[in-house]
Amino acid sequence: MNILYISISGNTRAFAKHLAEYAEKMHAEDPVNPEVTLKEIHENSDFTKETEPFFTFVPTYLDGGNGLDNGDTEILTETMREYLEHEDNHKLCLGVVGSGNKNFNNQYCLTAKQYAQTFGFPFLADYELRGTPSDVTRIYQILAENNK
Repeated sequence: MNILYISISGNTRAFAKHLAEYAEKMHAEDPVNPEVTLKEIHENSDFTKETEPFFTFVPTYLDGGNGLDNGDTEILTETMREYLEHEDNHKLCLGVVGSGNKNFNNQYCLTAKQYAQTFGFPFLADYELRGTPSDVTRIYQILAENNK
């Protein structure tokens, strides 16, 4: 399974690495279980045309407000949006996983939900901040089921 992610504070990077470690363990137990390949997208990334299906992981950073009628504009993660737009990369995206802080109520995972709506792929799962071991297990299973 291929995962493209962007990480601003390091939370998404940490979660993605835990997910890849878990996938490696699961694959070692049973080769039917898919391994995970990670690709971090950042402002200095070379934009390329993706040729294999992938999942997108994106944290939520917005411009303030309540996430409904104001404060729903993406900031800091725009590079991922641009990468998905590049040469229609979004067409190979199997779904998006969002992260954020539940203290922000309606803004929680709003960026991932906006990506799903804009690009037409499913919002698959969410986790808070760096996630928990049970989040890793849960999200791995969701990705494995949607890795077609």
